[in-house]
Amino acid sequence: MSMPPPGYHTLAPGLLCPQWSLPPGVRAVVSTREGGSSAPPWDSFNLGSHVGDDPRTVAANRARLRALIGAEPVWLEQVHGCAVADAGCAAGVPEADAAVARVAGRACAVMTADCLPVLLCDDDASVVAAAHAGWRGLAAGVLERTVERMGVAPRRVRAWLGPAIGPAAFEVGDEVRAAFLGADPGAAAAFVEGASSGKWLADLYLLARRRLAVAGVERVDGGGVCTVADPVHFYSYRRDGITGRFASLVWLEEGRSVAQA
Repeated sequence: MSMPPPGYHTLAPGLLCPQWSLPPGVRAVVSTREGGSSAPPWDSFNLGSHVGDDPRTVAANRARLRALIGAEPVWLEQVHGCAVADAGCAAGVPEADAAVARVAGRACAVMTADCLPVLLCDDDASVVAAAHAGWRGLAAGVLERTVERMGVAPRRVRAWLGPAIGPAAFEVGDEVRAAFLGADPGAAAAFVEGASSGKWLADLYLLARRRLAVAGVERVDGGGVCTVADPVHFYSYRRDGITGRFASLVWLEEGRSVAQA
């Protein structure tokens, strides 16, 4: 079992706990690519059912995750939009890029392999949320919509930024920069000129922090762990092309602790 990246500690093979200050009753974890059953190039704890992996293996990996966390992940069909599902009553696989939950045992889950996972909770442990925030979702307002759907005062919300493609690796075109500057000229601080004309290095973490600030969320932890630069722990679509997906999850607990693998 490898050493955890900065800002995390290991709960079990393939499962990390972020160093995020949470109120009693809220749990959060991030899976890694270790400890599962998938063969290369999805090796080994792939949780994505849409990436070409054997469906039976994905189901076994998901079952292992459920056993480890003692909660039921609510999976989404993520489309890089800003729809927010209610994980407490969702049936099937909702088409959404974020979820909220107000009942115990239903884990809000987002899968990523470079996009930014954002987990949220409130100070009273009455609601949790998870958002899949790639650049399209960020620009469309997925974080603002998620905070709104939580239904609590934004000043009482805590947010955490998970592993994502870092600013040294995320090269984008003029159209991406324009999508952010059109609504927020100050977002220029999140873009550094790239090596080629019309190319920019974008900082997803900073863009997310700016969007959360607009939504009224002042306490934001995490960020800084690059998926592209850490092939031991994380899948990266930009690095590998055909690859798996890891998950970031948050839930209201029912008194059970994470199982030991």
